[in-house]
Amino acid sequence: MSGKKFNLYFISVLLFMLLLPLISVIINMYQGGLPFSLLLAGKWLIFWAIGVRLFIAGIRQATKPAFTAQQIFRISGSDSFPVIRELGFANICLGLIGIVSIFRPEWRMAVAMAGGLYFGLAGMLHIFKKLDSRNEVIALVSDLFIFGWMLAYCVMIIL
Repeated sequence: MSGKKFNLYFISVLLFMLLLPLISVIINMYQGGLPFSLLLAGKWLIFWAIGVRLFIAGIRQATKPAFTAQQIFRISGSDSFPVIRELGFANICLGLIGIVSIFRPEWRMAVAMAGGLYFGLAGMLHIFKKLDSRNEVIALVSDLFIFGWMLAYCVMIIL
C-alpha cells in the first residue's frame, strides 16, 4: 500500500470526523451566539460524518469499488465489486438523508440512529476480524467514534 493512499484516506476521515464538524460548530456558535452542546455537535457530525462522508464514500464505492476491496478489506480480484457497488448505493442513500438533515432537523434522530448503528456494526466487524491494513484500523477507530457520538446524541434526545 502506498503512503499517499493511506494519507489521503486518513486525511479524509479526519476532515469528516473531526475538523469539518468542529469548524461548523464554532461558526454556528459564533454566528448564533449559541453555547456548545451535544445537540449542536451532533447536528454537524450527522451532516459531515454520516451525510457527506457516506455520500462521497458511496459514490466512490459505486464507481471505483477496487479501493474498498483492496485498500480497506484486502480482497484481490473483482468478484466482490458488485457487492461493494451495492454498498455504495446504500451509502449514497443514507448519506443524502444525512446531508438533507441540515435543512430538516426532524430527520436528525432517524439519521443518527441509522447511521450510528451502521457505523457501530461496521466497527464490530473490524473488531472481530484480524486487521490487515492501516486503513482498516482507521476505519475501525472512526466507525466506533461516530457510533459513540451518535449513541450519546440519541440518548440526549430521548432523555
